[in-house]
Formats: sequence, C-alpha cells, structure tokens
Amino acid sequence: MEIRKAHFPGRAPVDAYGDGGFRFAEMSHRGSILCVPTGIYGWAPETAADMSMAAFERVFDEQSDIEVLLVGTGHDLVPLPADLKTAFREAGILADTMSTGAAVRTFNVLLSEDRAVAAALLAVD
Repeated sequence: MEIRKAHFPGRAPVDAYGDGGFRFAEMSHRGSILCVPTGIYGWAPETAADMSMAAFERVFDEQSDIEVLLVGTGHDLVPLPADLKTAFREAGILADTMSTGAAVRTFNVLLSEDRAVAAALLAVD
C-alpha cells in the first residue's frame, strides 16, 4: 500500500467510514487515516498493535496545534500503551481511545466547534 503525503491539505470532517476506508472532502481513501491540522494523511497502522511512537510522529510534530487526539482503534476499544499515553500527556495532548466509529463522530463534532482536535483512525470493514 502506498502512503501519500496528504490527501487533503487542511481540516475536513469525515463523511463516511467502513469497507476498509474513509470518505472526506469529496475524496476517498482505502486504509487508515491521520487527521491533523495540516491535513488528512494516509496512515500506516492497520491494527492497534501497529501503533507506536513512530506512527504518531506527525502528531508530535504538530503538538502545539493539538489539544485532543482521538484514536479510533477499530471495532473495539483498545487502550494505548502506557509509554504512548505518557508521551501524549507530556506533549500537552489529551489522547482518548475509542472505537473508530465513535472517534469519527466525536472528531466531526469537535471539528465543527473549531476545537484543536486531531484523529488517528484505523480502517474497519
């Protein structure tokens, strides 16, 4: 799978999810996505076990513009490893894990309120 630089340069709500991908800004992407202030990017992790410090590098690069990070872990809630939770806390980011569907809905609400929100969303079938 090719991970492109950015599908959409900026912030946009997620219009749909499922079938292994997402729709946003009149575009679609197969696989996981990372929504940060600078854009919506393809994201390499396929499962919660793939989430590492390196996977969240772009989030840490943009930490000054992010207050809340929603992490959609697929169909089920999977807690973040302690080292990631600590790293986010030290960066001043409140990281909250939930199912991908809940994360998409919460992201859209917070985005509509113009909050400093980001989302890391695992694709679901």
